[in-house]
Amino acid sequence: MLLGVMEHVLDNPVWHALTGPHRHHAVGRGSARHYPRDMAPFSAIVEPSDAAYADLAVDLPSGTEARLFRPREELLPSGWRQLDCFPMLQMVASWPPKQVFEVGAPLTEVDSRAMTDLVTIANPGPFGSRTSLLGRYLGVRDGDRLLAMAGERMRLPGYVELSAISVHPEARGRGYAAELTSRLMRMAFDGGEVPFLHVRPDNAGAVALYRKLGFETRRELVVTWRQPL
Repeated sequence: MLLGVMEHVLDNPVWHALTGPHRHHAVGRGSARHYPRDMAPFSAIVEPSDAAYADLAVDLPSGTEARLFRPREELLPSGWRQLDCFPMLQMVASWPPKQVFEVGAPLTEVDSRAMTDLVTIANPGPFGSRTSLLGRYLGVRDGDRLLAMAGERMRLPGYVELSAISVHPEARGRGYAAELTSRLMRMAFDGGEVPFLHVRPDNAGAVALYRKLGFETRRELVVTWRQPL
């Protein structure tokens, strides 16, 4: 599929993940794709055409909305309603971190309950029962309790998204978020991939942390929630 008006894979990240490295997870047809909802609640279209939205509606689970990462606000197609629309910063790391900590141990499916408990408290963004299967996850434990974690979500040609960066309120201020993120950054660069992430513009603390670690804002995307009538 040609990029069309999209000049860079990161301008349409979900599409290029689900037609690229994550195509084995993809649900959909034609000009639309979806992640399974228990992995990530995201969908994608290759372009904002009526035909693409028709394809999008076919495999969208009943009663759910399509959450789209788009490069700009776009006209609402006929037969759809808009539920939400908000900006999202896309930040990309230009170089490996200067200092990498060996904090954190790999997390697997057996840790899914602890991971779910942590994201319920820390609320880093969407995280489903099978999200951890999308990439590598690292965590810091205190006995059976997970204090912090970070992992990989979308994977595109040459890029990997870092996500679910979470710290329990009782463990904040110890540097876990920075340490886990920097370790994942190094793992990405060592594997020939460039790490990137998405963060709300008003999350000033997170934006400042990511800039300190070497991420720079590439562009602002628009996250649009739309549902067929």
